[in-house]
Amino acid sequence: MIADFLASWPLFHNAYLVGWLLAGVLATMGVLVVARDQIFIGAAVSQASVLGIALVLRFGGLLAGVGLPWADSDGFQSVMAVAASALAALGTTHWSANGRTSHEALTGWVYLLGASAAILVVAHSPHGLEEIHRVLSSSIIGASAGDVRLFALIAAVTLGVVIARERELVLVSIDPAMAAAVGLRVPRWSAMISLWLGVVVGLAINLAGVIFAFGCLVLPALVARNLCREVWPMFLVSPAVGVGAAALGFIVANHGDYPPAQMTVAFLCALVAATSLIRRRPVP
Repeated sequence: MIADFLASWPLFHNAYLVGWLLAGVLATMGVLVVARDQIFIGAAVSQASVLGIALVLRFGGLLAGVGLPWADSDGFQSVMAVAASALAALGTTHWSANGRTSHEALTGWVYLLGASAAILVVAHSPHGLEEIHRVLSSSIIGASAGDVRLFALIAAVTLGVVIARERELVLVSIDPAMAAAVGLRVPRWSAMISLWLGVVVGLAINLAGVIFAFGCLVLPALVARNLCREVWPMFLVSPAVGVGAAALGFIVANHGDYPPAQMTVAFLCALVAATSLIRRRPVP
């Protein structure tokens, strides 16, 4: 099995590296999502990102025909995916913070809007539905060296901020009232967390698909929550679980000719179930 994986390395090494980097970054961000008890924001942001991609598929060609050739490019598709996910993340955070409606209601609305509108937008577009299906079920194959560099930079920035501001991030996430009491500007911190979440998820969706992005965002953090009694160790456990599951998932998927993203998420789901049993076991 390992020999088969190593033999495939020259052909698919960019995809493997991007997948592992994504798993680590998303799992790190997932700690904040789980700590804030906002697990389904990942699903909502993912669907908003798909809507951004659908808009490019439907109208990019029209804009290119009137003198905007970049509007039909893969780069613009990535920009729209990131913009839509960032706006969704910021919007749900802002409106729920104002107390006008619950965060769960907003994320549900964003999810359903993105899921339905994306299909409606491309319903009459040539190959539009096939492209949306690819985004929803993509398995990372096709990543480039540029993607590796981009996500290595994102991973470095995320890790640096977590190391430098771990106390503030945890306090804002689990106890906003205390964070405000010690002088932190909670709305600004929440907006920055949401914005970065939207950027990371938007880029991940466009390259790796919804299943892999959402799975790596929340499942490793859930495993870490089952294993840790405090939030700060979760920043170590969650990315380790995410990268480890992605490595194992890619190896097994390559050996059995399965989609690597789906195999990784299946392993993570099994880990959540197993660690839930450990968490419920009484301490002697």
